[in-house]
Amino acid sequence: MNQSDLAGTLAQRMRDTPYQAYSYSYPHKSAYRPLAQPESLARLWAEQDRSALFAYIHIPFCEMRCGFCNLFAMARPSPELVERYVAQVLLQMRALDAVLGERQFARFAMGGGTPTYLSPAQLQALLEGARDILGIDLQATPAGIEASPETATPERLAVCRSMGIDRVSLGIQSFAANEMRSLARPQQNDVVQRAIGNIRAAGFPTLNLDLIYGIAGQTVASLLASIDSALAFAPEELYLYPLYVRPHTGLGKVARRQGATSFDPVMLNPAGDSRLSLYEAARDHLRACGYEQVSMRMFRAPHAPQQDGPSYCCQNDGMVGLGAGARSYTQRLHYATDYAVGRSGTIDIIEDYLALDAAGFAQARHGFALGAEDQRRRYAIQSLLTEPGLDLASYRQRFGSDCLQDLPQLLELDQLGLVDAQAGMLRLNDRGYAYADTIGPWLASDTVRALMAEGAPAC
Repeated sequence: MNQSDLAGTLAQRMRDTPYQAYSYSYPHKSAYRPLAQPESLARLWAEQDRSALFAYIHIPFCEMRCGFCNLFAMARPSPELVERYVAQVLLQMRALDAVLGERQFARFAMGGGTPTYLSPAQLQALLEGARDILGIDLQATPAGIEASPETATPERLAVCRSMGIDRVSLGIQSFAANEMRSLARPQQNDVVQRAIGNIRAAGFPTLNLDLIYGIAGQTVASLLASIDSALAFAPEELYLYPLYVRPHTGLGKVARRQGATSFDPVMLNPAGDSRLSLYEAARDHLRACGYEQVSMRMFRAPHAPQQDGPSYCCQNDGMVGLGAGARSYTQRLHYATDYAVGRSGTIDIIEDYLALDAAGFAQARHGFALGAEDQRRRYAIQSLLTEPGLDLASYRQRFGSDCLQDLPQLLELDQLGLVDAQAGMLRLNDRGYAYADTIGPWLASDTVRALMAEGAPAC
């Protein structure tokens, strides 16, 4: 059992590392289980507000699998498998068109894996499907795609930009060669520079760069040097991710060979867990350079385009997930295929996905039903961990009850000095954001915690 699975007060949890679990979704996918009975998607989505949906296409393919990667993805699939997958996503779109009914989409994204692993023609086919089958106006809808430096070619980018994609997220991780070797991800800075040049030349309004801290051998000086290298490209957004070592990843296998028996946490840095000091130095540096902190991980530049739609967050509205591994969110049910980290388990799930017909895509079979308590906790977590914070009046309007009575444990945030005192708001202060990866799992329900403790991804 991981630390993130344990109950207890926040003060007790804060005695351990601040880095216990990333709560980017609630409940975590490891809490999903086979449903007792298949759920009709037509009935499920008929209950849902469909005026501002988020469409997400998952592409589980990459050129290489990074040592830290815990995602549902596989490296170097056969061309035939990729072509079958693209055709199957289009089949799923047609099935969803028949069950979703009248709808409007407020956001669109392609993630992975590496969506730009696909050929230009395959990208074109999926984007045209999103437009023509699902009815998404990609030219008017905020739309993003994830890319790797190796696959951000002019031809792929031209297709994406012409179809309306306006945001590219590029995984850089570090500009230091020794740190990239520690992550088991070979990468050369000239490839990064060429990719960013291609993105800028294609005219995307928003470039996001991802960096990682907590890498073996990384120092404050080397992290700030990587940040400065990234800032030289004036990215509109920059994400800082703490390194987590998970059991079935490449780094997890290294840790096992080194004798690790627990992942609470595993750090491959001989100097110990330096992530908090690295985070604080990076945060202060980005702020000094004019970047606004939006969450523990996200920083936005002053020149970034104005956010005139829902925030770029998969938790705000109903999400329609397409592809193996993609999650869909409605108010009362989150559903997806099963997931795995290891290659054999991933292939099995993809093959199961490829075997589905239209009727199969019209049902949910695997997921998590959110009762009243978990709906409230989800709302509190997603609001609290990002700007501007948890609005108590909005919570009351949504649920008809008092947030602090429903979740009295939130009072501990103020007692521990983790929130700013603002009328009607719970807003994390600097110390609170530093402990975001402790606060998120602390707010999980007993049910979710128990499911996560007993569930583990297939190898």
